[in-house]
Amino acid sequence: MKKNISASQIYIIMMFVLSLANSTMFTTYAIYYVTKLGLNPLELVLVGTVLELTVLIFEGITGVVADTYSRRLSVIIGMFILGVAFTLEGSILWITEWSTLIPAFIWLLISQVMFGIGWTFVSGSDSAWMVDEVGEDQAGPIFMRTKQIALIGTLLGIGISVGLSIVAPNLPYIMGGFMHLALGVFLILFMKETKFVKQEHEANTSPLKAMGKTWLMGAKVVQSNPLLLILIVVTLFSGAASEGFDRLKETFLINEIGFPQGIAFSMAVWFGIIAAVSTIIGIFAVGWTEKRIDMSSKRMISRAMFFLTGARIAAIVTLALSPNFTWAIIAVLAIKVIGIIQSPIYNTWLNMNVESKTRATVLSMVSQSDALGQTAGGPLVGWLGNRVSIRASLLAAAALLSPILVVFGNIWRKRS
Repeated sequence: MKKNISASQIYIIMMFVLSLANSTMFTTYAIYYVTKLGLNPLELVLVGTVLELTVLIFEGITGVVADTYSRRLSVIIGMFILGVAFTLEGSILWITEWSTLIPAFIWLLISQVMFGIGWTFVSGSDSAWMVDEVGEDQAGPIFMRTKQIALIGTLLGIGISVGLSIVAPNLPYIMGGFMHLALGVFLILFMKETKFVKQEHEANTSPLKAMGKTWLMGAKVVQSNPLLLILIVVTLFSGAASEGFDRLKETFLINEIGFPQGIAFSMAVWFGIIAAVSTIIGIFAVGWTEKRIDMSSKRMISRAMFFLTGARIAAIVTLALSPNFTWAIIAVLAIKVIGIIQSPIYNTWLNMNVESKTRATVLSMVSQSDALGQTAGGPLVGWLGNRVSIRASLLAAAALLSPILVVFGNIWRKRS
């Protein structure tokens, strides 16, 4: 007889495993990409571009599937697609040794397309499912608790990634793929969907028409809600800013700042230390924040988003203007920890402003907007780095976040 596990426990387990798997794969991914697959800088950029374009194209479609038929089904499908995608990505080294008919880079792009499709099935559907099952009032504290536990998974994954990468650089991806597949099996056995209300359509309505109707309902929700409409537009800027920072921070530390010569650490060790320290600080920071913010209060959440966005802008500016290694590391850690704290608060705020029947669709639209910002704005920030300097790119990333600060400031003022 299977033991009943609550929806909140299922969600926490799911996020823990995803964080563990992602940290296992992505902590040392550059070693695999560069030293084994032999990717050049242009190919590295194209990999990210293909991923974001896939998300941009499929995010709206998969969100509609979740709202029309089942959030549970959407999440489970996504887990298996992700598992196959990452297992394929880790197997490219072996596939190309067996046959050189298809280049490694093409196999990598195929895996990125699968990665993007699988991610869009999960994105939005997982939180929409949890919020429906536990209720909006309980969702905020669960998001905060989940973040703390997920950070423990991230910390464990860093160690696993380094250990597996020493044996073979592709093994972290193989392990991450297996983790996603195992999680998919777990969700089939234990994930229940009791509160989801399937959209009613006429008996002779085709699946495409039913999905189209759900998408239009979601679009109307966004159109009729100025807050969501503004957020989707502003998310374009957020995506462009995050893409610029995420792609340039390592290069900035290596080329502009440099690592201390008196300490015999490799660059890989330094980046591992930065990831581990930011995760440990993040665990305590989320716990401290959870005790001081009423996650059921829209006013308090809006205020928190305003101050956290302002702090993130200040930290990025500090990084751009850092005169030495110490200032730069403090700024990088601050940016990472602020992002860790902001994530569950933002998820809570967003779900508070979306109706249940179109929740996954609207969340997917927001994610789509972020992908569009990363695809369109990221290269512009990178171009500025080539033409002027990486410091200029970081300052541009901070400037792109300023509209979000204005939005949350207005929301907080109105709620007050």
